[in-house]
Amino acid sequence: MNILVTGGAGYIGSHVVKELLDTKHQVITYDNLQKGHKEAILGGIFVKGDLADKALLDQTFKKYDIDAVIHLAADSLVGESMEKPAKYYQNNVINGLNLLDTMIANDVKKIVFSSTAAVYGDVKEIPITEDLSKKPTSVYGKSKLFFEEIMQDYDQAYGLKYISLRYFNASGADESGKIGEDHNPESHLIPIVLQKALGLREKLAIFGTDYPTRDGSCVRDYIHVTDLAQAHILSVNALAEGKASTIYNLGNGDGYSVKEVIATASEVVGTNIEAVIGNRRPGDPATLIASSNRIKRELGWNPQYGDLKTIIETAWKWHKNHPNGFKK
Repeated sequence: MNILVTGGAGYIGSHVVKELLDTKHQVITYDNLQKGHKEAILGGIFVKGDLADKALLDQTFKKYDIDAVIHLAADSLVGESMEKPAKYYQNNVINGLNLLDTMIANDVKKIVFSSTAAVYGDVKEIPITEDLSKKPTSVYGKSKLFFEEIMQDYDQAYGLKYISLRYFNASGADESGKIGEDHNPESHLIPIVLQKALGLREKLAIFGTDYPTRDGSCVRDYIHVTDLAQAHILSVNALAEGKASTIYNLGNGDGYSVKEVIATASEVVGTNIEAVIGNRRPGDPATLIASSNRIKRELGWNPQYGDLKTIIETAWKWHKNHPNGFKK
């Protein structure tokens, strides 16, 4: 298929593009490069463009005869979303509508959507299943949930078929070491820990050690970015085969605490990574673990990088060889 990947120059997007290329799909990456890196795109066609540019979107669909879309382009910082809600509703909802309308106008009715565990909010039931009530506590989470609801309406009205993938903590890097995580600012735990190991960060803080968990620090579900990418390929193939619209969680089903991540990273890099104890951050749930049984059962998804040490080893390979990210 000819697959348009929005946000394909980003962390997750670049890994999705690589896996699509490896499975012989034709890939058209559409990215404005505000946060992505052109060096992260390992092949296919690249179009530098914004989803706000309806004319360029339409031109891209017509020129490359698009069959399906994988939509990853979004703003995704929880804290920023609370300070700049207009930015998040504009990019994640309104610009997303531009994409959907262009799809319908060009008779393209298959989309895999990059959603988030943030749609659930502060849940008490663990593991989290897709059917739990959705009460997002951030504008970011709300914007993703709004878009899921819009796709439901477009399915009913226009026959748009979608699979929404609700990620938990994407982590790790491609085994080749060619692409990996490069955010500015960095907000994810594993790269922050590895930056501390590389001497690129003065302080590493654990935000709260008095949670009701096995060691007092927060527990999260980490999923390797390549396993995440494979789920996108299974999803787009399933839509091509006539799969009805649906939603899947993506996680490992196991949780690791902040302290366990730091200890495992210390083992991988061969030196003790020191951390200081900080106060809890408002709104941080004690434990977030996904149930991914639905996608395993329905699509045969089988994560290959389930253990934390392997995830961190692949991340370390990238960060050690690219301490400044994609900058030379």
